[in-house]
Amino acid sequence: MTSSFVTASPAVAGVTHHTAEVNGTTLHYVSAGDTGSPILLVHGWPESWWAFRDVIPLLAATHRVFAVDLRGFGDSGIADGDHDLATMAEDLHQLVAHLGVGPVHVTCQDISGGPVFAFAATHPGDVLSFTGVETTLPGYGWEMLADVRNGGSWHVGFLAAPGIPELFLAGRERVMLDWAVSVMTMVPGGITEADLDEFARTYARPGGWRGTEGLYRSSLTGGDRMRALAESRPLTVPVLAVDGINTPFTERTMRQVAGDVTAVTIPDVGHFVAQEAPAAFATAVGDFVDRVDRSR
Repeated sequence: MTSSFVTASPAVAGVTHHTAEVNGTTLHYVSAGDTGSPILLVHGWPESWWAFRDVIPLLAATHRVFAVDLRGFGDSGIADGDHDLATMAEDLHQLVAHLGVGPVHVTCQDISGGPVFAFAATHPGDVLSFTGVETTLPGYGWEMLADVRNGGSWHVGFLAAPGIPELFLAGRERVMLDWAVSVMTMVPGGITEADLDEFARTYARPGGWRGTEGLYRSSLTGGDRMRALAESRPLTVPVLAVDGINTPFTERTMRQVAGDVTAVTIPDVGHFVAQEAPAAFATAVGDFVDRVDRSR
């Protein structure tokens, strides 16, 4: 079932909003473009589909583009059940079936690397190519991000603690978002006040931190399962590893879990590549996808 979706997000020209009932929840997604192979964009933290607002029109000139809010994020449903990595991977599989456009070029960034990799490895028929942006996987370095003794960040464990994000951040969503942007970006104005307002709007929903909490917790505890999956089902599709400030973090991970890897570093940007350098992001993804399409 597909329905139009009334959203409080600011309008983006050529972008339409939809919902899909899949896997026991309601996923909100947007679409643009009507020709070319399909590209599915999956956001990280602290984001929603809105992270790709400037990228979508650039890619949609030659491709059908979809960007989804993971369960518990953005304007997607906050289900009663799990919001973990494996459940989100199944959501993506069912979403691709719902879209009915065939296999997709899938792009993930930041913490969505785990569920998107699990989706691509478990359902290879759904995927034409895989792009990872400023991301790693549980069991392949993700846990380092929580190791405060060795340069990791306090916020990883905080966000993974059951009930804690909502307890301490209710009414203070912008405080958390302002902090994240201040420490993770390099391009002044790459993320605007209006962008932060949009992200804060969705986190301020009742249960609005549940997706973050479930995804962080399952990523912290899922290293053994992810390694077993990657060793038994390494990616066989072409892979693009895109790094910004944390180069070569993404490349190093992707070379351990896939055979055909192309690496790109976008200079002078922080962690939020799609927002800090949308044109460079779209060029890197678009050129890679076009090369994969030609090779088919």
